[in-house]
Amino acid sequence: MDVQKKRNFILLGHAQSGKTTLSESILYFCKATTRKGTIAEGTTVSDYSFDEIERKSSINSGFLFCDYKDNRIQIVDTPGYADFLGEVISGLRAVDSAIIVVDASSGVEVGTERAWQFLEEANLPCLIFINKTDKEGIDLNKAAQDIKERLSKKAVEITSSDAPELVDIVAESDDKLLEKYLSGEKLSPEDLSRGLRQAVIKRNLFPVISGSALDEKGIEGLLNAVIAYLPSPVERSRAEAADPSNPENKKEIALKEDAPFCAFVFKSISDPYVGQLTCLRVFSGKLASNTGFYNVNRKTRERIGQIYFLQGKEQRPIDMASCGDIIAIAKLKETLTSDSLCDEKNQALFPPVIFPEPAISASVKPKSRQDEEKISGALHKLASEDPTFKVTHDPQTKELIISGLGDLHLAVMVHRMKKRFNVEVELGTPKVSYKETITKSIKVQGKFKRQSGGRGQYGDCWIEVEPLARGGGFEFVDKIFGGAIPRNFIPSVEKGVTQACLEGAVAGYPIVDIRVRLVDGSYHEVDSSDMAFQIAGSMALRKAVQAAGPALLEPVMDVEVVIPEDSLGGITGDINSRRGRIMGMEVKGKSQVLKAQVPLSEMFTYANDLRSITGGRGMYTMRFSHYEEVPHKIAQNIINQYLATKKQEEEQ
Repeated sequence: MDVQKKRNFILLGHAQSGKTTLSESILYFCKATTRKGTIAEGTTVSDYSFDEIERKSSINSGFLFCDYKDNRIQIVDTPGYADFLGEVISGLRAVDSAIIVVDASSGVEVGTERAWQFLEEANLPCLIFINKTDKEGIDLNKAAQDIKERLSKKAVEITSSDAPELVDIVAESDDKLLEKYLSGEKLSPEDLSRGLRQAVIKRNLFPVISGSALDEKGIEGLLNAVIAYLPSPVERSRAEAADPSNPENKKEIALKEDAPFCAFVFKSISDPYVGQLTCLRVFSGKLASNTGFYNVNRKTRERIGQIYFLQGKEQRPIDMASCGDIIAIAKLKETLTSDSLCDEKNQALFPPVIFPEPAISASVKPKSRQDEEKISGALHKLASEDPTFKVTHDPQTKELIISGLGDLHLAVMVHRMKKRFNVEVELGTPKVSYKETITKSIKVQGKFKRQSGGRGQYGDCWIEVEPLARGGGFEFVDKIFGGAIPRNFIPSVEKGVTQACLEGAVAGYPIVDIRVRLVDGSYHEVDSSDMAFQIAGSMALRKAVQAAGPALLEPVMDVEVVIPEDSLGGITGDINSRRGRIMGMEVKGKSQVLKAQVPLSEMFTYANDLRSITGGRGMYTMRFSHYEEVPHKIAQNIINQYLATKKQEEEQ
């Protein structure tokens, strides 16, 4: 198919704004389906997984296609909930344009604003569809004004081709038209049509169309606008190449229809019947079924089988994919998400998909013993499908931790484990990986002596312990002179000291940032042994820590919060209440970016609290920064809790 006759776009908007219903109406209107499915009945092409049907909302991106007026249209239908932002971010890498869906009765909502931010960052042209105009009491003018105020003043209804506002925008988008306009000549309908297209492609104009996806009102007008205003793959590539902010290697991609093959892997799907499906966008050239390509990231060639267009859960086989196509290939062995695929002689490397960091974590415990072995495999399978879902094992707390973008995200993953892998788990609050250290230097003796008939046990050592700078770790220094301890037992003392450091002395956490000098000791010709000196070293270290001003250290996180300006006061107060420190603030578009350092122990409920304070309009990322001393009162509570638990375990 002629690449100029292709359009692909992503559907974005707040949850429940009607994106999936709109995609269903487009497919039905274009006769790609013979029956229009509904969300209520769980029969839409896009939302086909068991959890989407149960929840009656999108969780995964849906990939669809249809033909309209000899044009091939490919659609990526995305979830509206913030918990599934990864689907939106990966989907944006597959398309040349977007349609933002706005609920006429609700106007611009949190998800709409978030979608708009992503579009601005991706620099994608878009149309805006005001949906649900069939509802009673709808004020279209109010919805349109809301879009202008909260998204862009360039959002204009294309109702009159000679409206002064439109003519101004059109003229500014084309140098020749601007010259004609400024000289006083009237722009012809053809001039306006060409100029409108350029204005949309250059993001100088965002056409607004209204209708009802449920009643199929406005669908024809929307499709006509898609063909008339949204860019073909080549037009989009030329616009990208002209953008001075784009990296050099992207400027050469897809500028000509006969360019060598080049594609980007933006997503992987696990299909219950065919296994792993790799989704890629072809940016230039052609790829035939049962051939192969060169993977630039892996530096290897890979053979492929059948190529498919996806229509929801269906795979429609095709012989050849070309520039602009969004396709899927099954059972690739080497290729992963974010890989660049090319002709080996003409390599281009695309920037990887940058997924958001997980915002919330929970510990996972199997409900039954028989699930213990299956749990890890099931979780890692889910994590391989969703880059925003992480699975880690904390060696210190010995907990399995799952992390995601929100409560709903984790709930969906736990539900999938039950349905797909028959594994049931309980979620809990993760334990904090505290560490123990000392605040002053001290010298102590560790002596182990036992006589119980026959050969006894004897080990005696003196150690000096001093604190190191934060992050200094652990040092063991042998300062024995004159054979006070035989050379063969010195490693035994070190082993005992090291083991005690791992087990902790006051609250069961690893001991760090200390230097231990072995300075003296004694031994027995018959009773001294490797084990005796290990025990003596361990005893000495515990004794030293308890006497050297012990302190607990806690992980402190770098937190970056993106919020609307009117939430700044509430967020600042909340950060302070969590023992956090504000490190700085900056403006990002219409939002404020607040940077802070906050103890991890205070962040476990933050995702929900942030949502509450900002009305769902806030987002945050969190990364480990450093360890810092826990305030004495809080540290004492942690130690007391540990001692109480230990006593309870001993009594049992």
